[in-house]
Amino acid sequence: MLRVETQESVDALTFILEGRLTSEAAEHLRKLAAQCKTELRLVVDLTEVMFLDSVGEEVLSLFKRLGAQFVSETAYSRDVCQRLQLPLLRQDESHKHALRRPDNHGHRPRSDNEHVQADTQDP
Repeated sequence: MLRVETQESVDALTFILEGRLTSEAAEHLRKLAAQCKTELRLVVDLTEVMFLDSVGEEVLSLFKRLGAQFVSETAYSRDVCQRLQLPLLRQDESHKHALRRPDNHGHRPRSDNEHVQADTQDP
């Protein structure tokens, strides 16, 4: 299952991914990105991704080719970024994302300009 949370700011669209980026969920993410404003900078937070398959890797590589920057704050997400040679968001910029991390109850603070995509299930 993959959870995709989107946050839009003045200059960036951020996808915060949680769970498994596989097959159908990866294709859903690709379609979601295609519907977004192209003039915004794309940031993809992989910190809470637990697994990705070859389709997930393809989607992340596509985002890389489109100029996306990535946030990775766990060993697994850092390994994914290194393996796929994904450009990381500068450390001083990624601290903004750290402030949005879930509290001890798993609740992430929300702003007025963000929404949560429905969870997608792998078949």
